[in-house]
Amino acid sequence: MDEYNRFVDWEKMDVTIQAQDPKELTCTEFQELKQLARQGYWAKNHSLRAKVYHKLINNIPCRTVTPDANVYRDIVVKIIGKRNSGSLPLPEFVDNSLVPTYCLNAEGIGAVRKIILCIANQFPDISFCPALPSVTALLLHYSKDEAECFEKVCRILACNDPSKRLIDQTFLAFESSCMTFGDLVNKYCQAAHKLMVAVSEDVLEVYSDWQRWLFGELPMVYIARVFDVFLVEGYKVLYRVALALLKFFHKVRAGQPMESDSIQQDIRSFVRDIAKSVSPERLLEKAFAIRLFSRKEIQLLQMANEKALQQKGITVKQKRQNVHLAVHAENFKSEIVSVKEMRDIWSWIPERFALCQPLLLFTTLEHGCSLSRFYSHSEGHEPTLLLIKTTAKEVCGAYLSTDWSERRRGGNKLSFFGTGECFVFRLQPEVERYEWVIIKHPELAMSVSEPENHATQASSTLSSSSVPSDPSDRLSPFLSARHFNLPSKTASMFMAGSSECIIIGGGDGQALYLDADLNHGRTSHCNTFNNQPLCSESFQISVLEVWGFRDNMNG
Repeated sequence: MDEYNRFVDWEKMDVTIQAQDPKELTCTEFQELKQLARQGYWAKNHSLRAKVYHKLINNIPCRTVTPDANVYRDIVVKIIGKRNSGSLPLPEFVDNSLVPTYCLNAEGIGAVRKIILCIANQFPDISFCPALPSVTALLLHYSKDEAECFEKVCRILACNDPSKRLIDQTFLAFESSCMTFGDLVNKYCQAAHKLMVAVSEDVLEVYSDWQRWLFGELPMVYIARVFDVFLVEGYKVLYRVALALLKFFHKVRAGQPMESDSIQQDIRSFVRDIAKSVSPERLLEKAFAIRLFSRKEIQLLQMANEKALQQKGITVKQKRQNVHLAVHAENFKSEIVSVKEMRDIWSWIPERFALCQPLLLFTTLEHGCSLSRFYSHSEGHEPTLLLIKTTAKEVCGAYLSTDWSERRRGGNKLSFFGTGECFVFRLQPEVERYEWVIIKHPELAMSVSEPENHATQASSTLSSSSVPSDPSDRLSPFLSARHFNLPSKTASMFMAGSSECIIIGGGDGQALYLDADLNHGRTSHCNTFNNQPLCSESFQISVLEVWGFRDNMNG
């Protein structure tokens, strides 16, 4: 072990890591490596982990010209000179306040700064990489000298396998990762998401911290276990662990008063002190127990968010309030919902559309109750938000991912369309969101029954031609037809419209029907999951509004 202890302050390290007998790692098969990494096979032996890291990182496919240890030895004196390494200013693409010590000694802490400066010299294309100090400090533990650590980090940065995402190196990649994390929390950690919405005015700002929880606040023994699996399985592991951290935070802190004025600070504090409540083994167990997304889904979601940012010109770091603009009280007026309620709804929508502000397209108070006028004002906008207030003061609505013009694809027949990102919700008398039942329970796909006879008749006429020819153009990665291999007749049953009625439904069995005069409506719901209905079974509409999404950056 002595060859790997040059930079380590062993008095601060877990003594069990020193005490274990040396082991060997002979397997090369991915599935076996994956199992051993999750089990922590090399976590209890410092020297073995160093050898495993060396092997895994050497197997990363890299650019043809990737700086190695010899490059570091050639440039370090030129770049650093005789300056004190402890006071070296770090490049702007890292957060100078987030340079963890990870039980390094004084020489190791200085070496981290030197290595980062040399990396900046060799990678001029890096514009934003806040995880770099943490990764460098961790790998220094398992390197014989600075040059070897430099080479390890360079190989991670220079990975050129398009299917193997490792570390974000641009603001665009980082920001879209934060948006993707927000989307995943929204779908897979709804209890924690409700807490975030309740205590934070800017949920997106909270989720923008997710990489900091891992690469900054998480104690060394925890991030090392995460990194073991990350090197084998890739970027998806980071999302899983961050979701697990949020789930544990919600479990431990739900119902308790906030410890600070900021939920962000509370989460950071919880992650720093996670050893008080959760072991590394339990954290990873929770992370991999989450039944969620495939790597392909994450890639689609990431691309969708990157595309949305690029279209708005957000590619370089700027003040976050210029990136995620909330619903502004001075510019927002609705006869149905308050600013606070609209912000709650905004926290449910896919993050790429949360970059936009609400734009009122249609209201029965101004445009009357003509269904044809409803269509004429709503068409050409995708997505849209439907809000309804009943005469009994109930408030419900739906997020609709697809342009209403799609209804024409079925000719004169009522045909369904939409994507798995659609959902229905209610705000009064209490707040509840209902996701698409097939997205949450794909096993029900072949047994879903239509709530009304005319809906059944319409679905029987639906063909694959009524499904958008290229759904990826709509930036909707959670399309059931693609990811659950469902038939098109089941895949697009969410919204339908004709000259006679509008049907919106599917959220945990919830369905909403509006008559042609937009004065009356009715609901039906499935009791399978003991959900309360959206509103009264038969209701009279007081006000109906349709909202679009206005580009913040271009007005």
